[in-house]
Amino acid sequence: MNAEQAWWSRYPAGVGRAAEPMPFRNLGELVRHAAERYGDHPAETLVLPNGMEASLSFKQVDHLSDAFAAYLHHGLKLAVGTRVAILLPNALAYPVCAFGALKAGCVVVNTNPLYTPRELELQLQDSGAEVLVVLDHFGDKVASVVPNTRVKTIVVAGIADFFPLVARSLIWAKLKLSGMLPALGLPTVRLPRALHQGSLHLAKEHLLPEAVTAAAITRDSLALLQYTGGTTGTSKGAMLTHGNLLANLEQIAEITRIYLTHGEETVLTVLPMYHVIAFTINLLFGFHSGSHSILVPNPRPLKNLEPAFRKHEITWMTAVNTLLKALPAEPWFRPEMTRKMLGAFAGGMQTHPSVLQAWEAFTGCLVIEGFGLSEASPLVTYNAAVKDGTRLRRTMAQVGGVGLPLPGTQVRIVDDEGRDLAPGEHGEIVVQGPQVMRGYWNQPEETARTLRGGWLHTGDIGCFDAEGYLQVTDRKKDMIIVSGFNVFPNEVEACIALHPDVADVAVVGVPHEDTGEAVRAYVVLRKELSVEEIRAHCRRLLVNYKVPTSFSFLTEIPKNAVGKALRRELRTAAAPES
Repeated sequence: MNAEQAWWSRYPAGVGRAAEPMPFRNLGELVRHAAERYGDHPAETLVLPNGMEASLSFKQVDHLSDAFAAYLHHGLKLAVGTRVAILLPNALAYPVCAFGALKAGCVVVNTNPLYTPRELELQLQDSGAEVLVVLDHFGDKVASVVPNTRVKTIVVAGIADFFPLVARSLIWAKLKLSGMLPALGLPTVRLPRALHQGSLHLAKEHLLPEAVTAAAITRDSLALLQYTGGTTGTSKGAMLTHGNLLANLEQIAEITRIYLTHGEETVLTVLPMYHVIAFTINLLFGFHSGSHSILVPNPRPLKNLEPAFRKHEITWMTAVNTLLKALPAEPWFRPEMTRKMLGAFAGGMQTHPSVLQAWEAFTGCLVIEGFGLSEASPLVTYNAAVKDGTRLRRTMAQVGGVGLPLPGTQVRIVDDEGRDLAPGEHGEIVVQGPQVMRGYWNQPEETARTLRGGWLHTGDIGCFDAEGYLQVTDRKKDMIIVSGFNVFPNEVEACIALHPDVADVAVVGVPHEDTGEAVRAYVVLRKELSVEEIRAHCRRLLVNYKVPTSFSFLTEIPKNAVGKALRRELRTAAAPES
């Protein structure tokens, strides 16, 4: 038995084999193949809170994304590797623009529409994005940011784009009257016009094919900058190639082939597609598998999901602990709404066993947990399941673990010296596989710290049980995860410290029943300051999920010999809470 065989011997038979490769050189080819296979079947349906909806077929998404690719490649003359930032919620424009950018050989920069202007500016500056695709709702935030970045072209999309003319006019008029479409104040091009220009270039290509200069895109080409946090508090762009993402899709296809029927499923896309989970699983894998994706642009309040559940028979969904806990408590949500649902795939944060059990008892639908991170495209492990009639059932007895490594993925538990630990011993989780990122964008030192000896050091703490199933028990890094979104303490601390009445501050994550974790700030004041005043200060600088939900005022922050805040002590401290 060689070293690799010995490593895999700890797992049940068949876990270690590699996934069946897809015959695609890049993600654009995957999109075209799905369009050829599923044609006029609905691919993406946007469902608004009032029940109005519009759809694009697989063929339409392919054609429109071709037009957007032509606009970028021929109209804007963008070179391969140019970054295109997408600042959109779940809307029909998202797959059109994301697939178009990928087909053009550009690099998608997923950007959270809820970012404050400060956060948006930092990400655009770091990525060097030259094109920004933005929903017209966010024009006021963009106007003050773009002049400080390398963005040369702003493409403006509307939530009503691709609706029939009458419905589109009604939606636009309502938004305009309600003041929800702020003036941008900068030169822009509307998405329909960009698509029209791209279509003209496509027509020229058809007439003069010998004049076409296609972008050379391989599996090694960079596809995505997915920004994530780190111990430094500086947001880092994980560089994911076409090959990384295709590898993760191959792995997901391998583990779901026994229960998902391609071309017959309907997936609820409520997690935002700018989040890596929904980007890979809902957008990319959903399109590849021929799943009809039901797009919900804003899940708050949760009643916004009611039309999606009432009008469509959902067969699978991705979710986080927050959603799984809150949905059964909604008065409109009924168990019969999940009667066709095979399972809910949970990630982004730990799913509390009590939430998992309550969801399954209420809906009869299995929650399948996994472990992943942006740096791994994102999926690393999964809880195995099999189809039992119209539902899924576990192939393992335990609840709350994150299961087995994906096909072709190796996971180890190591101590601080990199030595392998025995089952039951807790150490850092390190990962090796074809889905692991190339590195961090323009951050060689962070890359060297994270990718060592061919292994991705996740910063998460876990252990294997006797059967080889992974348990995640803690985080080595101080990252806080709020409803599946990363919050880096140093960033929140830096914002709070900008207040002139704050002398010192330290931020930690604390358990929270609804969001998994919440942000708590420990603050030393120069003079009296109310919780309301400091929270208002935070809200001006931070997106809502990063704003501390609680504050504790101390006379001194506990620190080590070199002056670093002892966050572990603070997490366990019984300081008075305001």
